[in-house]
Amino acid sequence: MNVLNPPLLFSMPGPLELALIFLVILLLFGARRLPEMAKGLGQAIKEFKKAISGSDKESGEKQK
Repeated sequence: MNVLNPPLLFSMPGPLELALIFLVILLLFGARRLPEMAKGLGQAIKEFKKAISGSDKESGEKQK
């Protein structure tokens, strides 16, 4: 009886898996849309970080 260890079952994907995921995304969305999607993702992350740091400043002001 071979039981897989759950933490090992859901470990990070290796280089081959990452390349396969990228290839599937490339086929689904096309080469023209990938830069637009990456730019949008970068802007979303930037806004998220700005919102997080803004909420930290607000909570610091409330404590004073």
